[in-house]
Amino acid sequence: MTAVGSPPVSAHDAWETPERRELRAMVRRFTEREIVPHLEGWEDAGELPRSLHRRAGELGLLALGFPEAAGGDGEHLDTALVAEELILAGGSSGMCAGLFTHGIAAPHIALRGSADLVDRFVRPTLRGELIGSLGITEPGTGSDVAAITTRAVPDGEDYVVTGAKTFITSGLRADYVTTAVRTGGPRHRGISLLVVETDRPGVSRTRLRKMGWHCSDTATIAYDEVRVPASNLVGAEGSGFRQIMERFATERLSLAVQAYATALRCVELTVAWARERETFGAPLASRQVVRHRIAQMARRATVARTYVRDVLARYEAGAEDLVAELAMAKNTAVEACDWVVDQAVQLHGGAGYLHGVEVERHYRDARILGIGGGANEIMDEVIAGRLGLDS
Repeated sequence: MTAVGSPPVSAHDAWETPERRELRAMVRRFTEREIVPHLEGWEDAGELPRSLHRRAGELGLLALGFPEAAGGDGEHLDTALVAEELILAGGSSGMCAGLFTHGIAAPHIALRGSADLVDRFVRPTLRGELIGSLGITEPGTGSDVAAITTRAVPDGEDYVVTGAKTFITSGLRADYVTTAVRTGGPRHRGISLLVVETDRPGVSRTRLRKMGWHCSDTATIAYDEVRVPASNLVGAEGSGFRQIMERFATERLSLAVQAYATALRCVELTVAWARERETFGAPLASRQVVRHRIAQMARRATVARTYVRDVLARYEAGAEDLVAELAMAKNTAVEACDWVVDQAVQLHGGAGYLHGVEVERHYRDARILGIGGGANEIMDEVIAGRLGLDS
């Protein structure tokens, strides 16, 4: 295990290059002009328009973090910067989930798929022409990926897929689902990844209504003897579990960034509210208890940002064995976010409880961050294992 107290890699300079300052400014303009005015309507509609993906593709935002050989550009830090700035400019973690679902759907194909799969799915996705989803979780399984039961049975040049996936982000709009299927025996050695187009006969989808992330459509997807070409296999048969595990690091970092950015945004909103809101003839900020509460919110959010950025910088630099610290980073940011959004609603009073008020949306959206990408409890078990506390 990498020692928790090992010398950190400075992330400040990497985040503040001229190119990244320009990227941040562009994301803020994009968010303020093309997202914020429409976000409440998309929340009510339960999904994002495909035109938003095309616009993000035109700006190059969807290509960030993908290998150049697949049409990508930039590094993981660039994708983190985009998510951070989108939330700080008035977007939301739900918006990140819906617009950047390709960040969990397409990397497996870009890294392990054939040239044909890359051309058919990854390149058009990075241009905003296609929407992809990742299908792992099933109605009977959660974090135990090795327990999936969706089967893909060989039949000539095809696989016949039967089973169901649930909690699938962008599942209603997806043109394809990078699906974890069982092609072999029990547990992890029998799992493969197969790209399933959603217009194939036998695919059906059901909308799921959620507490938060309202603008991000979520679905249960059923496969009823769906015929899929064997050429849609991503990597070697039986390599799916390893591929899924390899991508958990970036997913957890992404959720950690969304968590601390949400917290920082709520600090900003609460500072403005405390200055403007008058109670008993004086600004809310004149109360010491309020000032101190906001100071605690800022401290927790800033500490979370500092730690997550440090872990991200070391991950980008190729540091080995960051498994425990990736889990720590996610849980640290989620814990800070949970506390900060709760305090933001409290200090906004009745206004913070109204639908359509930004802190109310962040409060709802934040709840999933400690569940998705590995629940808090799973992260603690990962950390405990790396400390030698295996049962």
